[in-house]
Amino acid sequence: MSEFGKALSISTSGLQAQASRLRHLSENISNADTPGYRRKTIPFDVRMKDGVSQVEVGRMSLDDRPLDRIFDPSHPMADGSGHYEGSNVQLLIELADAREAQRSYEANLKMFEQARQMSSGLMQLLRR
Repeated sequence: MSEFGKALSISTSGLQAQASRLRHLSENISNADTPGYRRKTIPFDVRMKDGVSQVEVGRMSLDDRPLDRIFDPSHPMADGSGHYEGSNVQLLIELADAREAQRSYEANLKMFEQARQMSSGLMQLLRR
């Protein structure tokens, strides 16, 4: 595999990993007010493929932090004491993680575009 191919492969794996992370973060944000919802997290692993380190998304897991107990006796899911279990999603953390994932995605996209442009420029030079 050429150096350009390696650079494209690395940035592509980063794009896929960050896209998956953004998908899970958006699910967490959209379900922040869903009773009983547990925050989803995904780890990143490094794997070698054709002599190139690449980012790989691990198995999705649910955050095991306790769910918030919310007092609202009028809620249909409230128990005898007037409490029900909310979600364990903290919007501030999710938004910060989403911003970080978006920036990482954009950085990988720029790297991909730079490698593509350099490869294209080299091909044009070789044609002359």
